[in-house]
Amino acid sequence: MPSPTKKTKKTGIPFRAAGAGAGAACLALALTGCAGLDTTAPGAVRAEPASTAQAAPFGTVDCRAAKCVALTFDAGPSENSARLLDILKEKQVPATFFLLGKRHIEKYPRLVTRMAAEGHEVASHTWDHKILTELAPREIREELERPNREIERLTGRRPTLMRPPQGRTDDTVHEVCRELGLAEVLWSVTAKDYTTEDSALIRRRVLDQTERDGIILLHDIYAGTVPAVPGIIDALKERGYVFVTVPQLLAPGRAEAGKVYR
Repeated sequence: MPSPTKKTKKTGIPFRAAGAGAGAACLALALTGCAGLDTTAPGAVRAEPASTAQAAPFGTVDCRAAKCVALTFDAGPSENSARLLDILKEKQVPATFFLLGKRHIEKYPRLVTRMAAEGHEVASHTWDHKILTELAPREIREELERPNREIERLTGRRPTLMRPPQGRTDDTVHEVCRELGLAEVLWSVTAKDYTTEDSALIRRRVLDQTERDGIILLHDIYAGTVPAVPGIIDALKERGYVFVTVPQLLAPGRAEAGKVYR
């Protein structure tokens, strides 16, 4: 299994709130997340699962046999999240939500509770979307601990997964995540929905990129994204894909704290 603890580049993807300049500089990296970063693929985790006693439970499907994909949403909850949850419930699709604390978990605590109650994986996208590679270890720890505490208070379960803002991570971030029991999850598919409100374009970008074991990155904070979701789900189901959460994608293996998955 590749080790993410080697010296890594501080690279990532754009996020609208981080500024247009950073976004333009990172567009070339947006399809795969961090460039030059050692990551572990879902299939590699499944191939080397933990001992039988520690094996992760499967969801409704065994992804060693089925053609699975994971739908993930960053930077919510938002005013769009209730509609998204309605769609996911109607389509019987579980998702993984990487939530922001400030102005999001704070503002929509009931949606966080609903996400967990309806079978979705609730994870962290930090408290205030600060770029972790620019912070001291103490500041990284605070950015990660605050949403974890709030999510645990609302759902009864402490997150085990996080996604670094803009996908930017390095050895220091890995070490703090290891201390806090968090695995880092990047993505293999992005619609760049921070650049457009065209739902048809968002749908087409996802469908053009998705392959087996894909981790799809979307943002339910943008107006064009949630309307694209029904079409994405229907089209991928027609292609034989099964939707699972990130932990289900890795089962019977488990994500290991301090390591990076994509």
